[in-house]
This record gives sequence, C-alpha cells and structure tokens, in this order.
Amino acid sequence: MLGLKQRGLIGIVLMVVGTVAFLPTVFPGTTRTIDLVAVAAAALLTLGTYLVGTDVDGRPV
Repeated sequence: MLGLKQRGLIGIVLMVVGTVAFLPTVFPGTTRTIDLVAVAAAALLTLGTYLVGTDVDGRPV
C-alpha cells in the first residue's frame, strides 16, 4: 500500500488516531482534561509523521 512498509503503515494509523483525538479540542468550553488529550494527540501525530517520513530507503526528507 503506497509503497510503505509496516513502519509507515503504523505511522499512518497513528496520524489518523492523533487527528481524531484533536476533534474534541475544537469546540468552545473545553476542560483541562481535553487539553491533556490534545497533548497526547500532538505526540501521536509527531510520532506518526516521523515513522512515515523515515520509512523510505535513503535519506529521510
């Protein structure tokens, strides 16, 4: 799929989960608990992006 190995596919899944986890933070009146979810979502997006970016052979972009 898309020429990615297992590492890249895991990265894509983490990016999707991180994006979905951000959805509650866009509504007004969020709480600190939701802010913690946003931090976790950012970490998932970062890790997923890293995994996808370094999945290719050669120098990562």
